[in-house]
Amino acid sequence: GAAGQLALKCYEKMGCEVIPLFCEFDGRFPNHHPDPTVEKNLVDLKKAVTENNADFGIAFDGDGDRIGAVTASGKMLYGDQLLLYLAKDLLKDVPGATIISEVKSSQVLYNELERLGAQAIVWKTGHSLIKSKLKETGALLAGEMSGHIFFAHRYLGFDDAVYTGGRLIEILQDENAQDLDSFLQELPKVINTPEMRIDCDDQKKFEVVESFTAQAKAQFGDDVLDIDGARVKFPNGWGLLRASNTQPVLVMRFGADSSENLNLIKAQFAKILEKVAPDVKVPD
Repeated sequence: GAAGQLALKCYEKMGCEVIPLFCEFDGRFPNHHPDPTVEKNLVDLKKAVTENNADFGIAFDGDGDRIGAVTASGKMLYGDQLLLYLAKDLLKDVPGATIISEVKSSQVLYNELERLGAQAIVWKTGHSLIKSKLKETGALLAGEMSGHIFFAHRYLGFDDAVYTGGRLIEILQDENAQDLDSFLQELPKVINTPEMRIDCDDQKKFEVVESFTAQAKAQFGDDVLDIDGARVKFPNGWGLLRASNTQPVLVMRFGADSSENLNLIKAQFAKILEKVAPDVKVPD
């Protein structure tokens, strides 16, 4: 993809020893699908990182605006985890900075940002919507689960994955920096589901979400955030139902502090869906 050769040159100029994987231009993407936030696409990267005793690995999408990362032990960082790692460093330089993410990001991200003193904003999914909100609020950093990371701190406020990789390298070049494995180990232990996608007609998906949101607000009141579907906050976790911006799909995601509480939250969603859209089921 577009980022391969550019990233290689940039990171070598930063003093890194870089082991390139699939950096030749080839729009057929013969090695794997170019989505750096899907774990099965990072198998070769994980292997290369561990076999070469590298400090970490970086992956890009085809046009270089989305980034993924792998720790020294081969663990994948999800988009909200990478955003939090970058935010922790930024907040040392700018205490109280405004940082934006989306409704699909975990509650751990928002809780940790607030604990670190950031002004955390939950916003709608979609990189153009996030970018607009960043400009509107004067936020210094924003990011999505999809790997779009936007730096306005020392940069131009758009999703340049090569630049984001450079910021990650800059942090980790400090001998006192926390490595990525230690960072993941210290995060609160919760269970987050992957993004669950349920096929639903384009006309119907918005009706389902609107009816679900009304029922959820009647039941859970102020614990429902309705800027983009319904994100419901529970004492021990959270759940989300929204309509995809680009596909005939409903999106769900859940998180909790235990499997038992995760199942309870999913059951609450299933109960509401049984009323408003009996044919839409919460995936196992």
